[in-house]
Amino acid sequence: MPSNRTGGPLASMGGQLPGPSYGGGNLAMRQGMGPPSMDASRKRFLHQHQQQQQQQQQETKICFVIVIVAFHVCVCFFFLIFWQKIIKSSWYFCYFRAKRRKMADKVLPQRIRDLVPESQAYMDLLAFERKLDQTIARKRMEIQEAIKKPIMQKRKLRIYISNTYTPSKPEGEEAEKVSSWELRVEGKLLEEPGKQKKKFSSFFKSLVIELDKELYGPDNHLVEWHRMPSTQETDGFQVKRPGDVNVKCTLLLMLDHQPPQYKLDPRLARLLGVHTQTRANIMQALWLYIKNNKLQDCHEKEYINCNRYFRQIFGCSRMRFAEIPVKLASLLQHPDPIIINHTISVDPTDQKKTACYDIDVEVDDPLKGQMNNFLSSTTNQQEIAALEMKIHETIEYINQLKTERDFMLSFSNNPQDFIQDWLKSQSRDLKLMTDVTGNPEEERRTEFYQAPWVPEAVGRYIYSKMQQRRQELEQVLGIRLN
Repeated sequence: MPSNRTGGPLASMGGQLPGPSYGGGNLAMRQGMGPPSMDASRKRFLHQHQQQQQQQQQETKICFVIVIVAFHVCVCFFFLIFWQKIIKSSWYFCYFRAKRRKMADKVLPQRIRDLVPESQAYMDLLAFERKLDQTIARKRMEIQEAIKKPIMQKRKLRIYISNTYTPSKPEGEEAEKVSSWELRVEGKLLEEPGKQKKKFSSFFKSLVIELDKELYGPDNHLVEWHRMPSTQETDGFQVKRPGDVNVKCTLLLMLDHQPPQYKLDPRLARLLGVHTQTRANIMQALWLYIKNNKLQDCHEKEYINCNRYFRQIFGCSRMRFAEIPVKLASLLQHPDPIIINHTISVDPTDQKKTACYDIDVEVDDPLKGQMNNFLSSTTNQQEIAALEMKIHETIEYINQLKTERDFMLSFSNNPQDFIQDWLKSQSRDLKLMTDVTGNPEEERRTEFYQAPWVPEAVGRYIYSKMQQRRQELEQVLGIRLN
């Protein structure tokens, strides 16, 4: 039968193991079993362990105090050395008092303007610069909007039409056996500015040369050239055909308008006063006619009440604004080509084998190229950025000189108070730099460790060490202590 007595070797110690590692608790006993027995060797081991633990706690307290004192001594020693270096070089004061600042603003601080009245001229220039920047930004936006629209100017294109004749030679000679002629169509702009010249074919969408149908038949009397996406520009066109008689030909030149232009129906052209124009200009002229004649419905603004001319042209008495582009498409045609009648002469005595014709063409205004160059140019921007950087550096240097001046002036006015304030400031900065918590100046004095909170802090520290030792003892003995 299990015994219910509380005697045994542990009963002599009151059922409680000595030493802080046991926390004042009792050994856990399984229900229905007597208290565990312990031999003399184990009791001796536990007693020695308790003495060692008490000795280690005392050593820990002493080490803790020594570490704190040594730490404060090192901090003070470091501070003294550092303070001596600061005294030798006064500009370190600004380095530790202020963080690295961003690029200084171009505006001079008020305290500098008060010291230097002449700086008001600089502020006036700065205000003028802001107005100039606003004006340039507005003009750049206007130029960007203007570039989106075509900027064209009319120029004279001179077309040269000439031909050469090669008579036939008798047999046996190295020459043409059949008489032939060669027609050339060339041209150039008059007074073309700039070094870059446009090719002659770039002005046209198509070129058709119609020869005498009776001489060359229905299948060989037309010579056509049409612009394709892969077409390479050329300075002229050449046509060579056999023949020894004068040939009448007709040249049909279709200009390549950019943006495309359209020919209006004769009735609508007489009404609007526009013959051949771009779609945008035609729509604008149509809207002006509607507005001037008050054709817009007063109640339903999206409708147009057609007058008798509109009814004849559009075939309705009332239509929406959205229907105008659809109805207008059937009234627009391709513009008429330029027609030139020319006679190809094969008479050797005829000296007038070259004819000149001047036609009006539209080319890009050189101002548009200058606008593009102005918007895409980065030379001025780089130069302005370099000057801006120089101004920022100058302002930053002025602020640094002002700080040094204030430093020296404060020292000269009241050296004693200045040194005391400076030392306090340096102490705060040093604490931030070294991440030291607390006040080293107070902690190095004995009164700091006689405060009411010190015993509680020491008790907490010792308790944490006891818990650590208790875990180590549990691992050694292989038992769990409660």
